[in-house]
Amino acid sequence: MTPLAVLASGTGAEEDLTGVAGWAVDLMERLGGPGAGLVIALENLFPPLPSEVILPLAGFTASRGSFTLAEALIWTTVGSVVGALALYFLGAAWGRQRMYAVWEWLPLTRVEDLEKTEAWFGRHGRKAVFFGRMVPIFRSLISVPAGIEKMPLTQFFLLTLAGSGLWNTAFVLSGYYLGEQWHVVEQYVGVFQYVVIATVAAGVAWYVLTRVRNLRQARRSGD
Repeated sequence: MTPLAVLASGTGAEEDLTGVAGWAVDLMERLGGPGAGLVIALENLFPPLPSEVILPLAGFTASRGSFTLAEALIWTTVGSVVGALALYFLGAAWGRQRMYAVWEWLPLTRVEDLEKTEAWFGRHGRKAVFFGRMVPIFRSLISVPAGIEKMPLTQFFLLTLAGSGLWNTAFVLSGYYLGEQWHVVEQYVGVFQYVVIATVAAGVAWYVLTRVRNLRQARRSGD
């Protein structure tokens, strides 16, 4: 049984909602729009709470009259921005020095690689923040390097607002119009998420293999 199917207990009806789904709907119905914003803010801080579940549920709850569709869109986007800003400031507080200290401690890494990564973020940071808000898993994590690299706060805010607004709107609307069938969204998001995970896994594997090969070549040259 798929994750959303478990959360929805098969039908998506309120009386059947359990776990994260039941908790989120209950909170949103108790607090209204601000409740939806709070849940999404927590989703940013704790990625195991999937936005692909919470956002359609916000739309579903709005369709039941707990709050308006406009409130669902506004409050979920506010929650996304607040959560992203919290991670941004965490990255800024952590700082480059601690990042380099951790990087030097990790195996198969070089300071030069990190410097190149910083240079890449300097060139493409705006795209990374904007599109990263629409990629499962990375939508939360992308805020940390933005803070570490001291991306201008206004720029980060506007890019996060735009990316989050597009992502949230798509999922809130799907939940609003699908109603009790909100969990149908999973079959589409699941494919996209698997593609992202596979791409990242391939990238990590390529990086590790390249580093091991370079280290072996360096040892042979030293001999």
